[in-house]
Order: sequence, then C-alpha cells, then structure tokens
Amino acid sequence: MIKRVDSNKQRLKRHKRVRGKITGTSERPRLNVFRSKTNIYAQVIDDVNGVTLVSASSVEKDFEGYGGNAEAASKVGKAVAERAKSKGIENVVFDRGGYIYHGRVQALAEGAREGGLQF
Repeated sequence: MIKRVDSNKQRLKRHKRVRGKITGTSERPRLNVFRSKTNIYAQVIDDVNGVTLVSASSVEKDFEGYGGNAEAASKVGKAVAERAKSKGIENVVFDRGGYIYHGRVQALAEGAREGGLQF
C-alpha cells in the first residue's frame, strides 16, 4: 500500500527548525505567516516578551474579496505593514512558517515591503 506523506507535518518540522534559528525582539520583531486553504494571516510578534504587536488577516470584517489568492495575500501584507508603521515598527524578521517562499507567501512578503517594512 502506498503511504501518502503528511505535508502539514513536514511543514511543522520545517517551521520548528527555522524557529530555532530566528526570534523576534522588540527592536526587530518577527513577521509570522499562516496560510490556510481559504485565508491568510500575518502577525508581528515580539518573542522576548511573548506579545503580538500587530496582526492582519483576510478574515477581518473590512476585508473584501476572496482570501485564498495572491491578491488577497498582497492586501494583507500591505495592511500589516501599515499597522506596524503606525506603531513605529520598520524592521522585521520574516518567518515564512515552513511554507515555500512562493505564491501567496511571496505575495504577502512583497506587499509588506511595498507597505514600508524592511526585511
């Protein structure tokens, strides 16, 4: 019998390995990405204090359109960058969450860069 690989389990392994190497500080917090089938979420996290500073997602009430495509990811990236800039955050560490830097994750990162975040 052919065994199907659990891709989310592999992603969590990659995410855990990456999280061992990067952390967010109050000077340079971590921009975390979570991608579900129909939505995308982004958080700016200070790991030293264990606090989420800013968040944005495609589930929010003021978000219009389908949340599961690259266009939506770009909007979420711009929104999280705008909110971070209003709190005085300009430099972040990008945490792709174990996902491949392609498609929606890449669109979110480019949207955040367009919004003014540097990473």
